[in-house]
Parts: sequence; C-alpha cells; structure tokens
Amino acid sequence: MTARIIDGKAIAAQVRAEVAERVGALAERGVRPGLAAILVGDHPASKVYVGMKQKACEEAGIYSERIDLPADVSEEEVLAEIERLNKDPRISGIIVQLPVPDHISEFAVQRAISTEKDVDGLNPTNVGFMSRGHPVFLPATPYGIVELLVRSGIPIEGQDVCIVGRGDLVGMPLAIMLAQRHERANATVTLCHTRTRDIASHTRRADILVAAAGKAEMITADMVKPGATVIDVGTNRAPGGGLIGDVHFEGVKEVAGAITPVPGGVGPMTVAMLLVNTVTAAERQAAQR
Repeated sequence: MTARIIDGKAIAAQVRAEVAERVGALAERGVRPGLAAILVGDHPASKVYVGMKQKACEEAGIYSERIDLPADVSEEEVLAEIERLNKDPRISGIIVQLPVPDHISEFAVQRAISTEKDVDGLNPTNVGFMSRGHPVFLPATPYGIVELLVRSGIPIEGQDVCIVGRGDLVGMPLAIMLAQRHERANATVTLCHTRTRDIASHTRRADILVAAAGKAEMITADMVKPGATVIDVGTNRAPGGGLIGDVHFEGVKEVAGAITPVPGGVGPMTVAMLLVNTVTAAERQAAQR
C-alpha cells in the first residue's frame, strides 16, 4: 500500500481563493484588510517566510507592510512599534516573525499585540480563549492542519491522535483544539515529548499521527500504524540541500494511508490560514466602525 499524498498546495489554493472573495466583498464597502509583519534581525529563513506571506497578501488583495528592525533593537523599541501598529486603522493583523533575538521576550512581544489584531493567535489572552473553546483567532499552523484533515475527508471525531512535539506554536495548541467538544475535533489525543518513554508505543496506536518535534526523519515506518494519516510539520535542512520533514517520507508512505509531503504539505496551509485570520480581523473591525 502506498499512501495518498495530501496536497497542501492545492488545498491552500482553495482557501486563498475563498479569502480573495471575502477581500473583494470588503472592497465593495471601502475596506481593505492589512497585515503588518515585524522582522527583527537578519535571519535568512525568517526573511523567506515573511516574503512568502507578503506575496500571498498581494495575490489576495490584502495590504501588507513589513517593518525591518536591527538585531540589536531594544525590546522597548519593538513594543513601541507594535503599539503604533495597534493604533493604525490600515492594519487589521500584526505578526512578529519568530525567532526574535534572545534579549527580546517573545512573551512580552506576543502580549503587546492587540487581541483584535493577533492573527497568529499567540497573545496569552487569546491562547486562554482558545483553550476554553472560544477562540478569537486559531494559531495558523494548527488551524491549517485541521483544515487539511477536514478538506481531505479524514475523520477526526473519535480518532486516536498522537502529536509528537509540545511546542507553543503547533503541538500544544493542536492537542487542545483536537480534544475539544467540536464538530472538527472530539479526538482522543496523546501528546508526546522529550520525556515520553517509548514514543513508538504511542505513535503505533494513532489513527492520525502529527510529527512536530523539529527532528529530521525521526518518525520511521515501524512507528506508524498501517493505514494511519501522517501529518509532517517538520522543516529541516537536508544534508544535500533542500528541506526534509520530521517523517522519513519514503519509508512511511509505504505504511500510511495518507501523508503530507515536505515541502508542499503543512507549510502552504500556515500561510493560507494566516490570510483567513487577517480577513476575519478586517471584517470584525469593519463591523465595529
């Protein structure tokens, strides 16, 4: 059995087309959504990611603004820039591209973004609302994973889900989202991490396996239940160049029922759902005017 490939690019294109329609409807009311991205330092991968987000905004008709700050910028200056954007009516959503330099607190930065413009869903207040099942904005990558599953016809309710990786951006929020009482959730979730004993004993029980540990090709074929859906969130540099995931793709695709590739799986969905959150923010803000 060779797994069905879940085409994140194609599904993201569907989502982005829907976003463009919503942007068009706002334009008829004289409203244009705007996304501001703050980039601190000269991190090459971060520049690429922000560039992708800007390009996606342009294609969808969303105004984008990029603020480049030097690596030695003070935390106070970053917070002041966020406050400026919080007050700017052209800006519907704000993101600060991670990572930031060590002398800047990610928590402080995330807390400073207005809850109404926090389209990454990382403000601790918004995280709390999400945890209680009343999200203001869902974090883009977990949101994209759920969208991939739903649009690929893969059931979530009642399924055993194993998530490898408990990070704040993917693993932890996804575990909360999938375990909630919701039509796009109601799964039984196991969250594995660096202190989990015998991770394979958990992954082999999973109907849906999500690899988000940041360790190249750590999930091998013998760790996967035959017919399972495997979602690979990893983006690791391959020895010869290019990207590889947290899943050993060639081996696992012969066991799994469905699998996301790297690249072309979860990554495009993250950008697409960021656009969804941005246009949602613009619609809400327009309704309050």
